[in-house]
Amino acid sequence: MGIFKKLFGKKNEKEKVVLEREDQPDVHYIADEDDRMNWAMEKARLTLHYFKSSIAAPREDQLYFSVKAKIEENGIIEHIWLGEPSYDDDGNIYGVVGNEPADISNVSLGQKIGVAENEVSDWMIIENARLIGGYTIRAIRDGLSEEELPEFDQSLGMIIDEGEDHFPVDFNTPEGAILSIEEAYNENNLSKALICKNFRKEAEFMLGNMTNLPMDDEILDKTAEVIELSFVQHMQENGMPDFNNVKRAFRREFKSEDHCLVTEYCTFPDGRRTLDKVNTYRENGEWKVLNGES
Repeated sequence: MGIFKKLFGKKNEKEKVVLEREDQPDVHYIADEDDRMNWAMEKARLTLHYFKSSIAAPREDQLYFSVKAKIEENGIIEHIWLGEPSYDDDGNIYGVVGNEPADISNVSLGQKIGVAENEVSDWMIIENARLIGGYTIRAIRDGLSEEELPEFDQSLGMIIDEGEDHFPVDFNTPEGAILSIEEAYNENNLSKALICKNFRKEAEFMLGNMTNLPMDDEILDKTAEVIELSFVQHMQENGMPDFNNVKRAFRREFKSEDHCLVTEYCTFPDGRRTLDKVNTYRENGEWKVLNGES
């Protein structure tokens, strides 16, 4: 299936470089400074728990697993895909090197090696012929032209759509905050949903977009109270949305260090698909959900 393409390497050049090798997969280089690639590796680390639990108890539709690890030799770093991954009792990952390294010689094709979990830079699962994870692959794909995409997709031999992201349901990430409020919706738990919101910051954003007048605490508090009452009334009159068995994928756009606009792609059990843009804000170390954005 052409799975073992080495899709990430470390080079000083900022431009994309493709190294073609006879009888070996092409090597695609993207500089470490590339924001898209950095986010891909962060996303892989944040969602690694799903890969680990899937390895422990694979479903029938999960037909392929691989993990990408950072390998270093004399200060040279290469990121290499490992097949047949497994975990030991200490959380280390073992796998078989899936391609001949381009820049290092301390590992070789077909060798079984072990790496610490903090050396993982990506993971992938093929579920029903779809790519789940594979965030560095997606980062490279996002940088290709329309003319390059068909050959790239054909070489991988799998379906690459928005995917399905498995962030922890907590307030440590913008995505986790969105999943938290959707969990509250599924439980029909209004009190829990309210904890996921930041009505005061929502009021601040709303008033800032409507007027240039200075905002004092009293105005903000009253506006936040109105927004919260409106939210509660809407939920009581219309019921809470149903996100049970919904597959989700996310993209981020940071407006500031603490303000992130998240695009959420949802695929519902009936095949319906939606795209929503949701503002999130971090305050006191926790991300909370604000209003949506059309």
